[in-house]
Amino acid sequence: MSETIAESKIRMPARHGFPPVRRREIWAWAFYDFANSGYTTVVITAVFNAFFVAVIAGKAVWATLAWTLALSVSYAMNLLVSPLIGAYADLKAKKRALLLASSALCIAGTAALSLCGPGDVALAIGILIVSNFAFGLGENLIAAFLPELVRPEAMGKVSGWGWGLGYIGGLLTLGLCLAWIQGSGKPAGETVPHSMLITAALFAIAVLPTVFLLRERAVPQLVSSKQVWTEAFGRVLEALRGSRQFVDLRRFLACIVCYQAGVQTVIALAAIYTEQALGFSTAQSIQLIMVVNIAAAAGAIAFGSVQDKLGHRPTLAITLVGWLVAIALLFASNDTRTVWIAANVAGLCLGASQSAGRALVGYLCPPGREAEIFGLWGLAVKLASILGPLSYGVVNAITQGDHRMSILTTTTFFVVGLLLLARVNVRRGHAAVRQA
Repeated sequence: MSETIAESKIRMPARHGFPPVRRREIWAWAFYDFANSGYTTVVITAVFNAFFVAVIAGKAVWATLAWTLALSVSYAMNLLVSPLIGAYADLKAKKRALLLASSALCIAGTAALSLCGPGDVALAIGILIVSNFAFGLGENLIAAFLPELVRPEAMGKVSGWGWGLGYIGGLLTLGLCLAWIQGSGKPAGETVPHSMLITAALFAIAVLPTVFLLRERAVPQLVSSKQVWTEAFGRVLEALRGSRQFVDLRRFLACIVCYQAGVQTVIALAAIYTEQALGFSTAQSIQLIMVVNIAAAAGAIAFGSVQDKLGHRPTLAITLVGWLVAIALLFASNDTRTVWIAANVAGLCLGASQSAGRALVGYLCPPGREAEIFGLWGLAVKLASILGPLSYGVVNAITQGDHRMSILTTTTFFVVGLLLLARVNVRRGHAAVRQA
């Protein structure tokens, strides 16, 4: 009985004409984070980014800037398209179908990266742009299911479960790739492309619970195919202009742009920083990022429960201060021990800040507009993903490859994020959602 009561405090109550939310469906939703995290961990954070700079681009002076520019193009595509696709998904009840399509495209793109070798700069950039665009689209669409499955007071906990599983999935994928890279006895130039096939295969297998168990509960609107894009565009413009009713949601989206710029910089350039600034080998960088993933999983799960009790805004503020501490340690590090301490602090804050941000968007999301609002969340994150890594790349180019100065500039994003977070009234914002 106690388990049933506990579950009832998490799952959304059944609605007439819709299948009830089952526990296995919530876990299938959370397991998508497990499935897709191998891509961002191996391709964006730990392996392929450093391989691109060192092998594909041959350590050229422009290599880091080229990497950040390629990511920026994919994020710009997502920024422009995701809100429209989100509004379309709400109007036509197509979240699930679009989620499966974007996942298939990301898996295919990840596998295609195995074709890239020394000098294949244009090919690698083209595949990266497509696969990362598909990854971002899927990330937005899966998040849009959260308000349909979970009560508002449990969103922090369940979002934490998802991010925690995500870091475990990324850790597993990265571990298998490391075993292949080290165990084959071949140079990284030969083994890294094969690790892309490992990453794609694990994504394809791990996404199956989501494919078979996650249900669509949106109601398609009576609009023609011709009218639906006009309506979607109108909704996005209205949301971007922002009504006075949802002022705190709008303020929080602005806050996300700032602090996520710092987060996305670390995600995109961690391996490049450790190898170019600290002299780590590929294997050492992967080991460090594996530790970051373990800490991130712990941070996401632990802070997810804390968030529902302590409050969304205080929890997120704590994690942003933690990010400032981690970057200060990384900037000042002259020995391996300090680097590992900084990595653990960053990992805890990474999991906690990602989980807290997604849960708070769900808490401030008006009913019936989930995919649209999470499309705007994706827009904010992708805009941050352009500003952060690109600013790192520009500073790096200006300073003739000074990675320490480049990482120090990211503290600005977290400071501004804290200032903007102070202007968000969570209680007022949620009251506006209930009135809607």
